[in-house]
Amino acid sequence: SSTRIPPSSWFPGTRNPTGPGRAPSGKRREAQAVIEELNERSKLSYISPTVIAFIHAALGEKDQAFARLDKAYDGRDYLLVFLKVDPMFDRLRSDPRFADLVHRVGLPQ
Repeated sequence: SSTRIPPSSWFPGTRNPTGPGRAPSGKRREAQAVIEELNERSKLSYISPTVIAFIHAALGEKDQAFARLDKAYDGRDYLLVFLKVDPMFDRLRSDPRFADLVHRVGLPQ
């Protein structure tokens, strides 16, 4: 089975051990390492919380993904305009929190 994660070009300067957008399910530890690296980098420069939310969503970590998306909303992250069309959000669409976020962002239902 595969898990979708953002391509490394979305977070330059980090190593992406999981390849171009897909990772075998056994790569969970490597994806967590990318999250940790992004968290560290975010202390020095801006890292979009939406990008980190993508990784959490790919790992099936919905609560963590929505926590990051809420942070992205609070910070007016421009990537939220892709909520309705980006397949990275597919795992979150069935959750009521997703519809609420889409509404708060102001995207058409």
